Amino acid sequence: MLRKVFRPTAKKGSMRFAVSSRDALTTFLHKLRPISVGVPLVRIGPAGDGGYLLPDDFQNIAACFSPGVGDSTGFEEELARRFAMPSFMADDSVAPPTADGCSRYWHFEKKRLGTRNDAKHMRLEDWVGAHDGGGDLILQMDIEGSEYAVLSNTPQEILRRFRIMVVEFHGLDVMLAAEGLRHVAHVFEKVLDSFHVAHIHPNNRGLVNSCHGIDIPRLMEFTFYRKDRAKPDGKPLHFPHPLDHKNAPDQPDIVLPDCWQGRTN
Repeated sequence: MLRKVFRPTAKKGSMRFAVSSRDALTTFLHKLRPISVGVPLVRIGPAGDGGYLLPDDFQNIAACFSPGVGDSTGFEEELARRFAMPSFMADDSVAPPTADGCSRYWHFEKKRLGTRNDAKHMRLEDWVGAHDGGGDLILQMDIEGSEYAVLSNTPQEILRRFRIMVVEFHGLDVMLAAEGLRHVAHVFEKVLDSFHVAHIHPNNRGLVNSCHGIDIPRLMEFTFYRKDRAKPDGKPLHFPHPLDHKNAPDQPDIVLPDCWQGRTN
């Protein structure tokens, strides 16, 4: 594991900021502890980057919304092949993706998700509204740091349309600063109003920052499961999950630190 120690003191002349207390960090991380949601997790997508663990609850899901396509469509391909599920995809950095037997299920926008609508951006609520045929949805979002603003600005009634959300969060180590923790907590607490955390997988392409003996991986994939579908059973979880795979096979793995599992020193 590659780790950098977050120094709570700043050099003379540099920007100063308040560092999050250990109590504030541990209290917040306890809220993010994954729980057993009473539904087994399955892997959708490839082993490695672009594959995610989701609760095995896909019946009657109408569509997947997948902003941040990049160069991997294995997730959307499996949804199409196994469930004949449409995927609405968006990315302003790639050409429309194609795959044998799957492209007829795909609808692509060469835009990025954001907090406004213009020639290059669109809001999640308007994107969903434009393709709303009713029924529950899946959100699979990897938008390189814009996830905080998008989730913060999306109405709760739109978020609740998603039965399952898989979101890759970037720059999570900002929570080591008090102001950063307030910003991150605002976003997660909004999501946790309607969702349980079903799984967390650190992306081993990112570093781990540490402060107060608490490790914060900078880049992690969260699986959220809507509370009305879950049946929490109190069973212990073990990390890594047997279906987890390293994002970067040639780099050391990062196992979810104990403090994220509700275990602290």
